[in-house]
Amino acid sequence: MTTTPLLSVRGVKTYYGNIIALKGVDIDVHEGEIVTLIGANGAGKSTLMMTIFGSPRAREGTITYAGRDITKLPTHHIARLRIAQSPEGRRIFPRMTVFENLQMGAAINDFAFFEEDLERMFTLFPRLKERVNQRGGTLSGGEQQMLAIARALMSRPKLLLLDEPSLGLAPLIVKQIFDAIKELNRTEGLTVFLVEQNAFHALKLAHRGYVMVNGVITMSGTGQELLSREEVRAAYLEGGHH
Repeated sequence: MTTTPLLSVRGVKTYYGNIIALKGVDIDVHEGEIVTLIGANGAGKSTLMMTIFGSPRAREGTITYAGRDITKLPTHHIARLRIAQSPEGRRIFPRMTVFENLQMGAAINDFAFFEEDLERMFTLFPRLKERVNQRGGTLSGGEQQMLAIARALMSRPKLLLLDEPSLGLAPLIVKQIFDAIKELNRTEGLTVFLVEQNAFHALKLAHRGYVMVNGVITMSGTGQELLSREEVRAAYLEGGHH
């Protein structure tokens, strides 16, 4: 692809104190793609996701979004550029109802399409419609994950950053969530950058993927290419795709 990527990460190094977590990462995400980053726990996947969003900051390298350098921008400015993040651990507002959580997501674009987007979310995740007046904290893990993604989508992002959406969820719920992502990509052209330990599902879903080991990208290719590679199967797929 010769087009300019929607998101481009170049030579990014991120530190926690004196410990280097990302050791010069290069990644591209083109408009309309689902790109997945897989790797073991502690490889630096979530750190990359948070660095893109400005916290922690990249100490070296550049992060470009839609042709604009966002490396030094404050997080709240990044959020206004139509990048939405659904962070690891389903960080919803537990005391707020499902409806109020979705309102928080829509606040970024001043509720411009609120009613319409609410219906879209209820079509995508019918469970949320059933639970609309329930507090976020009383939902099941799967419902909370649906809510976290729906809340991110209420801001009508061009790029959705999804961190470990399948973590701790039953296989059936994981399938529902991945199906929803696929549907959004197919029907609305939503660009998705997905960090995931569930390599099998993530690579099946993704157009392209990257493998991260200890803060370094060690492999990249189409989802299918990576799925078929022996070293990927051995490290991430053995016994893990039932």
